[in-house]
Amino acid sequence: MPAAEAFSRAVYDAVIVGGGHNGLVAAAYLARAGRSVLVLERLGHTGGAAVSTRPFAGVDARLSRYSYLVSLLPRQIVRDLGLDFSVRKRTVSSYTPVVHEGRPTGLLVGGDGTRDSFRALTGSDREYEAWQAFYAMTGRVAERVFPTLTEPLPARDELRERIGDEDAWRMLFEEPIGAAVEETFAHDLVRGVVLTDALIGTFADAHDPSLVQNRCFLYHVIGNGTGDWDVPVGGMGALTDALAGAARGAGAEIVTGHEAIRIETDGDTAEVRFRTDDGEGTVAARKVLVNASPQALAALLGDAPPPVPAEGAQLKVNMLLRRLPRLRDRAVDPRQAFSGTFHIAEGYGQLAAAYAQAASGRLPEAPPSEIYCHSLTDPSILGPELAAQGYQTLTLFGLHTPARLFADAPEATRDALLKATLAELDAHLDEPIADCLAVDEAGQPCIEAKAPLDLERDLRLPGGHIFHRDLAFPYAADAATGRWGVETAHPNVLLCGAGAVRGGGVSGIPGHNAAMAALGR
Repeated sequence: MPAAEAFSRAVYDAVIVGGGHNGLVAAAYLARAGRSVLVLERLGHTGGAAVSTRPFAGVDARLSRYSYLVSLLPRQIVRDLGLDFSVRKRTVSSYTPVVHEGRPTGLLVGGDGTRDSFRALTGSDREYEAWQAFYAMTGRVAERVFPTLTEPLPARDELRERIGDEDAWRMLFEEPIGAAVEETFAHDLVRGVVLTDALIGTFADAHDPSLVQNRCFLYHVIGNGTGDWDVPVGGMGALTDALAGAARGAGAEIVTGHEAIRIETDGDTAEVRFRTDDGEGTVAARKVLVNASPQALAALLGDAPPPVPAEGAQLKVNMLLRRLPRLRDRAVDPRQAFSGTFHIAEGYGQLAAAYAQAASGRLPEAPPSEIYCHSLTDPSILGPELAAQGYQTLTLFGLHTPARLFADAPEATRDALLKATLAELDAHLDEPIADCLAVDEAGQPCIEAKAPLDLERDLRLPGGHIFHRDLAFPYAADAATGRWGVETAHPNVLLCGAGAVRGGGVSGIPGHNAAMAALGR
């Protein structure tokens, strides 16, 4: 067919299915190693979920539409690939508003006032000192675990020995994280702030015996050995644009509008059938790297699907404001509160109640969520006029809203959830957030919401699961896991998406590891 004639080789060393950030990382590494590489991307652009877009008509603001902060991307990958990409630290870690003894206040974490903020909320230094000790422990674990993510998978006992702290191993790897939270902290609000890292993109109770919440927590506190979540300068699209440039610069071919629909392999060579607007075609490869979910991989190969369907459980809301809203807590500047993670309805008891309500089949009465303002740290995503006028972006990520809740009436359910979520935010504001929203060229408010089924439709995330499936601990669970955690039952087909072992988040780690596996390293 005409599309296939544009390809430069009859047989490629590697065909990569999917041009998201992990596929681009793999393409860049393989091309730099002298391999011939072709990337097939279904959409009209690369980047997958790590993109920057202008979602509001006629408004010069480029928002990180889906993924929005960076922690797990190893600096090694940025250096290896010579990426023109940087991140900035946030001045505040988090702010959590609460009504305490009848007055609005909050817990501000980050900077010189952290101890005073803990003391004002809890009446003593106990919780602050527990906080310091707990995160010193996770920091030591991070320093030991993060470097292993771009190495061959360690065995479980090897990782345990490398961590070298039996209490930390018990709390993070063996007992539900709720036990450690309750053992370490006494205050409900402090407990909730800690627990949120175990629930981002993960629908689970604090005491879930599967430990899926522990796996999520671990990945949220080990990034680059610090656990810091940083702001990508220029938005998330700056990263994937740099990756696409690095891959092309090394000789990889990238074609968009090419949807892979079938992979046939005999273990030595493979054929990838694809679809374009002009029809169908095939391309041959020695190895195929699939930057898609395990569910999509099984469908492409004609294999049995994963036994447990993936299910996302989050609400993503993007907003553009004319100005930041005033807070009921007058002791905190809104620019401080929103520059870090602004926690809403995320007390420990509130999180448990929201989970129980959603698990029973109904929307949480007080939907938990968290917000941050990218433009306070990196105003470059705003056009000069908007920046000069004080416009700001807000990104909201809601928890405990599994895809099953949207099955019968997706749009009406999403609208009801958005209304309830904003009401929880408004409870801590001195003015409704709606009064601060900018408007687009048609006079419509600049706000968009995406529930799990929207992400499944837009990005092919199974069930809207942002990690493609539940995260795994970063060790080899059994012999079938493979040397790099990217291997499949087919010797020349590798999984380089977020569903690989050590996947999830914007990290590039599965792409790096699949490239290393393909190179035989």
